Amino acid sequence: MNQLRNLQRQFSSLIMQPQTAAGTLRARSADGRSVRREAEDLIKPNRKLTSCERLEIYHQQYWLRILSAITADFPGLQAIVGPRKFERLIRAYLFDCPSRSFTLRNLGSQLDIWLLWHRDSAAPFDALALDMVRLEWAHVEAFDSGAAPPVTLDEITKGGPPLTISLQPHIRLLKLDYAVDDLLLEIRALDGAPIPCKRIRYYGARQREVYLAVHRVYGSVYYKELQREAYEALTAISRGKALDQAITAPFATSRLTNDKQIELIQDWFSTWGELGWLCTSPVMSGNKAPA
Repeated sequence: MNQLRNLQRQFSSLIMQPQTAAGTLRARSADGRSVRREAEDLIKPNRKLTSCERLEIYHQQYWLRILSAITADFPGLQAIVGPRKFERLIRAYLFDCPSRSFTLRNLGSQLDIWLLWHRDSAAPFDALALDMVRLEWAHVEAFDSGAAPPVTLDEITKGGPPLTISLQPHIRLLKLDYAVDDLLLEIRALDGAPIPCKRIRYYGARQREVYLAVHRVYGSVYYKELQREAYEALTAISRGKALDQAITAPFATSRLTNDKQIELIQDWFSTWGELGWLCTSPVMSGNKAPA
């Protein structure tokens, strides 16, 4: 059994190693071993292909699948930087952050952090691209994160022991500098057709604060823009603040009248209740929001 396990690990390390710039097997592995010699130890040649050529087939298929999966998760980033630059960017990212998970779902989990340190990879629209990556990864998380039984407004306001309120595990809160939610919807509406460069320039030239909730309804992911005060209240709830503190803190420096504040809070709870955003169950996966 140990011999089989070692064989599998050796084979997987070869097919998972990064490709050359030409998209082929490297002559040597990351630790300096000869790939040709390792291939000969693992795979028999046949009448048409050498051991290394047979290994190349598996290597190519692995990388085609990896690149296809991550491209499907980040069509917005691809549209912003263009297909060729996108492929170079993704190959560089996967070289630094190779797959460590059993599932392709996690491939892009570190892309926002990586891009923050490699902004030249997405220049001249690197700031727009970084916001887009954050939105697209939030989309992935919102799609398959858990859900808890929602709590109703009546349950919150009725007497009895105070409830510990949290956000649904699938909700992701984002503070962005660009309206990448609108841009991504525009890109998706094109159904694979290239978006005109002038549209990328249009969004890239219009910086503004965007507060966004990425959430799931009946298996589909939606983006909902929020007022700053609503975003701050939801962020406080996601961090475990008491409900009364969470909903009043955003108005600490507000010039709104008390009546207007009450009107806004009532509107929040009406919307949050309709969408089922609040729950009492412990949040296992967390609701990520910037500090």
